[in-house]
Amino acid sequence: MSHPFTLTLSCQERPGIVHAVSSFLFQHGCDIVEHQQFDDPLRGQLFLRTAFVCAEDTDCARLSADFRAVADEFGMTYQVTGEQPQRVVVMVSKLGHCLNDLIFRWRAGSLGGELVAVVSNHEDLRPMAEAAGLPFVHVPVTPATKREAEARLLQLVDEYRADLVVLARYMQILSDETCAALYGRAINIHHSFLPGFKGAKPYHQAFDRGVKLVGATAHYVTPDLDEGPIIEQEVIRIDHTYDPRALATVGQDAEALALSRAVRWHSERRVLLNGHSTVVFR
Repeated sequence: MSHPFTLTLSCQERPGIVHAVSSFLFQHGCDIVEHQQFDDPLRGQLFLRTAFVCAEDTDCARLSADFRAVADEFGMTYQVTGEQPQRVVVMVSKLGHCLNDLIFRWRAGSLGGELVAVVSNHEDLRPMAEAAGLPFVHVPVTPATKREAEARLLQLVDEYRADLVVLARYMQILSDETCAALYGRAINIHHSFLPGFKGAKPYHQAFDRGVKLVGATAHYVTPDLDEGPIIEQEVIRIDHTYDPRALATVGQDAEALALSRAVRWHSERRVLLNGHSTVVFR
């Protein structure tokens, strides 16, 4: 019986890295089924993702420990993961198009991760979550209770053993402390009019300016609002016939597409951080 695993790593570029990885896998009776790498000539960094199967009965902890000698030799940051799907907590407010799309893809088996709970500062989307069999947790947020609410959010992340937190149009700004606690495992989605069209009614602002492209950006959450490392962007061309309502409709389509791709690629360990950017092995 074959056991699937994925190795991801990054390190300074130097000769012998791929040979060392492939030799390690061969010595452990593993067979490579997918291999992708990117050599960043500007930063002198190498990024690698290798999916493999192992015939012998082993686990991630043992493989990771055995690989430590190779990693130390090359100064690698690495991770070995198995086939256990990423556990995903989704955070929402009142708009449900992204949550609805994530639920559909999860139930269809194409999301890559496992939805385990929905958390919201409003009650509006409780019926949608509960109809899908997902626990819905209401955590109201006010200026006076923001600190306590974020502490509760982090507690829920621990309670549900979440590997990933998805802000699916969650309309609250997280504190720097919460962003730091979730670094590298929280994804946000926003319309690409930011920062060009800040504030309320961005699609009305876009209509007034006669935009020709509607887009959305999925990125990792950082203390710098809407400036985290970008995972995916979706763009849809429009013209003068689109009124604000039509713009909002196609904008929501772009948001759902970009977010679902980002969640899937992250869940499949296809996204590696590269400074303020990302390497995405599609």
